[in-house]
Amino acid sequence: MTTVDVPWGPTADGLDRPYWDGLSEKELRLQRCRTCATWIWSPQSVCGTCHSFDIGWEAVQPVGTIYSWSRSWYPYIEELADRLPYVSVLVELDDTDGRRVLGLLTDDLERTPSIGDRVVGVFEEHPAQPWPLLRWQRAEPTDGAHR
Repeated sequence: MTTVDVPWGPTADGLDRPYWDGLSEKELRLQRCRTCATWIWSPQSVCGTCHSFDIGWEAVQPVGTIYSWSRSWYPYIEELADRLPYVSVLVELDDTDGRRVLGLLTDDLERTPSIGDRVVGVFEEHPAQPWPLLRWQRAEPTDGAHR
């Protein structure tokens, strides 16, 4: 059996495996403490708030607001070489008490992103890779304003 050299996917300890399984099922999953209901990102084995080990995974809507962003001209991994320059966004997710996830913005890159832009997650498949990635695209505001 051959193995595929993948630059992304579950870590060797498997702690983040439910996140990657969620992406394969077109869901964004984050950890949540079952004791105090604190959202947790990035994956942990213990809740940093109440120190409980009773942590589960819940699907959340991949919708949020750009908290910060950066434009890069260097392909830090080979898969980004054809996307130069690319924009990384730190997205504050709705309904997760301010948890933020990092990803690439993949819509109109000629239009400079703004902090506060609303974004939605898109699941991007890669034919040669077993794990999809979550990418971000700006959502057009319905009332002409940012949230």
